[in-house]
Amino acid sequence: MSDTTRLAAPLSLLLLVAMVLAACGNPSPVPPPAAQVPTSGPTTTPTRTPAVMPQTATPSPVPPTSQPAPTLVPPPPEPEPPAPEPVPDAPAETDAPATGDGGNGMPDGSADRTEYSPLGYPILATPKLEFGAAAHLFYTDAERVMILMQNAGFDWVRQQIHWRDIEWKEKDFGWEQLDQVVDTVDRAGLKLLISIVRSPSFYTADGSDGLPADPTKLGDFVEAMALRYGDKIAAYQIWNEQNLAHETGGTISFEDAGRYVETLIEAYTRIKAINPKAYVVTGALSPTGHTDWNVSISDVEYLRAMYEYRGGIIRGYFDAQAAHAAGSANPPSTLYPDNPSDAPGWTDDATFYFRNIENVRREMEAYGMGGQQLWVTEFGWATQNETPGYEYGNLVSYEQQGEYIREAVLMAHEKYPWLGALFVWNMNFAVTWNETNPPQPFHEQASFSILNPDWSPRPAYLALQDTINAIKRADGR
Repeated sequence: MSDTTRLAAPLSLLLLVAMVLAACGNPSPVPPPAAQVPTSGPTTTPTRTPAVMPQTATPSPVPPTSQPAPTLVPPPPEPEPPAPEPVPDAPAETDAPATGDGGNGMPDGSADRTEYSPLGYPILATPKLEFGAAAHLFYTDAERVMILMQNAGFDWVRQQIHWRDIEWKEKDFGWEQLDQVVDTVDRAGLKLLISIVRSPSFYTADGSDGLPADPTKLGDFVEAMALRYGDKIAAYQIWNEQNLAHETGGTISFEDAGRYVETLIEAYTRIKAINPKAYVVTGALSPTGHTDWNVSISDVEYLRAMYEYRGGIIRGYFDAQAAHAAGSANPPSTLYPDNPSDAPGWTDDATFYFRNIENVRREMEAYGMGGQQLWVTEFGWATQNETPGYEYGNLVSYEQQGEYIREAVLMAHEKYPWLGALFVWNMNFAVTWNETNPPQPFHEQASFSILNPDWSPRPAYLALQDTINAIKRADGR
């Protein structure tokens, strides 16, 4: 983002975006011992130092929107499931708010209903809003993380993995570290969402770690995972923030949206053939309105390109559309331009606000994707940190972080019936950054954590614990 006062010059914004994007990523497992790794393949160092870098990219300006808050309509009785509706080739623009009416949230106000993919699999949806946290479970006390997640009332754990660190040679997989993570979550009785990023360089056209040149290569990988882990993996998220150049090998174009759709279709087909009960979730787009071929494509523009590719073929090949919700220093109830925050910066664009997910939902409904849920796979508020580009966190106290998260969860439960799952970013990165040498307790990832570096709960953890359990009691869960 910008400095405390809004950057006026586009060049300054580009420099800032590029600076923070260099840090994007997420922890991934380290492959088995070096003796098993071919000298020509990618290598990592198996130490306790987590290779953690930010998942959440810095939002950039997006053209202003003026949609009001959603108008909710109670769900009518459920009819029999019909055949999937055709996707419009060129949906009309609308200024109406995302509505939704319960369950999957149908955009036309009709009843909630099950839809089916062209392959005959039902489009899966959570019956109630479910809660999760992004966690780092490699090379740390994962059992302790699970106890804290259970005590908070979470349903889900989201763990990101780097494909390149597991398949360091074609069809040669090192599963050992992931085995431990999967088994730890399974023993805790929680559901596991695996986010898959970073291709092996030998599968990409340019030797980078972006999307594979041949989608079937990722299909082979997720098929092997589904066969190995079965029901222990409840959901697969295919890629992360694919509208960022950093996540696709260094450059970005609208053609990449089509490449992504083909990759998603392949992954969906292969996973469902093994485990039809597993959710397949799209990669969440980074909330940025900025388009620069060396940096990013606006999240709205990229989403439209995904939905328009091959006449909307994507519709039947995912269960939930994922989104990331950036809060900056803004209360969750605010949204630019109609109800902007009065924070001293990062307030004049919709992508700086939690409620930007309403704009994502509006695009889903406009393109006939309203039968699928939206999952927020990252949301949260940064606090004090020393990472350039995340200065807005210095405006948010630990107490405010907890209150903003509480308000966002209540809003999601009460006003967004089309929302299926909500994952806080993040659970324990303050702990893992404190375990590095030297410790970095004020890294931006640590600032989003709901735990302190010494494992003690921050106010955000306690707020989530109280709020989630109150919601579940009210829902009879």
